[in-house]
Amino acid sequence: MSNLVEDFNAYRSKMNEKIMTSDNLIIKRIFNLDTNAYQAGELSVEVKEMLGLACSMVLRCDDCVKYHLGKCKELGISTAQIQEVFSIATLIGGTIVVPHLRRAVEYWEALESA
Repeated sequence: MSNLVEDFNAYRSKMNEKIMTSDNLIIKRIFNLDTNAYQAGELSVEVKEMLGLACSMVLRCDDCVKYHLGKCKELGISTAQIQEVFSIATLIGGTIVVPHLRRAVEYWEALESA
């Protein structure tokens, strides 16, 4: 696994642990809501992760993009499917999404080489 992926996952885990040790009820509820929102329902987990990826790109959150790309990789989403998500997100978000698209492509390539 590349340093890009390892570094992101290590930092995310470390900081989530610190956040959760604060024992803040509201933060714990937000984290729980986020976890539950991505469970299978009327939409599959795969579709929900791809929606999360598209929304994260449009909202220009690189950490969220990396997280959802990692989940998509775990779920077996193909590169062709990811490219379609990228195209929709860039269309909806406009050219301001292009820098995030570049980083997303780089991160997906790092996941694929792992």
